[in-house]
Amino acid sequence: MENVIEIAEFSAPELDVYARLTEAQLMHCSEPALGMFIAESPKVIERALEAGHIPVSMLSERKHIEGQASDIIARCREITPDMPVFTADTDILAQLTGYKLTRGVLCAMRRLPLPQVRDICADARRIAVLENVMNPANLGSVFRSAAALGMDAVLLTPGCTDP
Repeated sequence: MENVIEIAEFSAPELDVYARLTEAQLMHCSEPALGMFIAESPKVIERALEAGHIPVSMLSERKHIEGQASDIIARCREITPDMPVFTADTDILAQLTGYKLTRGVLCAMRRLPLPQVRDICADARRIAVLENVMNPANLGSVFRSAAALGMDAVLLTPGCTDP
């Protein structure tokens, strides 16, 4: 597989998005262009691709490159053919990121412009409005509950964590 880069130095600037930038810094790291976010797991990466997000780079456990991550790597490279895939063993990646990777893969992706509130609400009858929800697990639970309850839209105030 091409453009697979073995992680040799934790301080490499290309790894900042995975190791040293906060959520707020990721939102602004490409200014004036929109920022980035990190998608965790092949399923989340696939959903982000379906929504039109552009992959920038990927971080994958070495054992998954030819295994469970191979399909999502190929899918990302349909959009970004020269996308680098940074790799190392599980324990090295845990040292780099500060946690064990979910399903062995992370993907840095470009953000899309946010839709206008009026556009989101135009055809929505049932809208959940979340104010200052800072815990990502709680936010995920609310999104799943909103889907189960048939909400047409979910609006977040600026004080909410990034979904």
